Amino acid sequence: MTDTQDRKRGSYPKGQARRQEILDAALLVFGKSGFHSGSLREIAKRVQLTPAGVLHHFASKEDLFTEVLRQRDDRVRAAVGDVSEITLLEQMRKVVAYNQTTRGLTSLYTVISAEATDYEYPVHEYFVERYAATAADTERVLSEAQRDGLVRTDLDVRHASRLITAVMDGLQQQWLLDESVDMPAAFDEFLRGYLLPPS
Repeated sequence: MTDTQDRKRGSYPKGQARRQEILDAALLVFGKSGFHSGSLREIAKRVQLTPAGVLHHFASKEDLFTEVLRQRDDRVRAAVGDVSEITLLEQMRKVVAYNQTTRGLTSLYTVISAEATDYEYPVHEYFVERYAATAADTERVLSEAQRDGLVRTDLDVRHASRLITAVMDGLQQQWLLDESVDMPAAFDEFLRGYLLPPS
């Protein structure tokens, strides 16, 4: 049966819905247990399938895991909106605020980014490249802001580009441990105290 015939019979939308169910379950399992400890059996159980049934929709556990991360990034990008209309720091503020509303996604990112320090981890290179790209973008924007007098002139933008991300990640971990932590307020306080020139 062709893909077109599947769609006509309605099985394609059902298959896509089932696939999304699996992804939602995988997000919870990987977010709680990480990649290695998060089992296909547990994911399958949550959607009333067998592990083989899950692998009918995804080529492998690694494929499922990669798609979960891709969807997580898509959701964060959607929450930030049109990045051409706001500064990088405003983007960061939006990310921090969004992460405080999505415990499952935030837990997933925190657990997986820690596990990804293992060189043999399935998405080790993904996180290495992600952090490097974020640092490069942040350094560029901070350099421009420094030239415009919007941030401290004595700021080492190379170090700052890494420190800002470290603060964001650290706040996420603290919030996951104690939800009374106000991530957006704490992040804004950091930005004001660390980046802004003296008035």
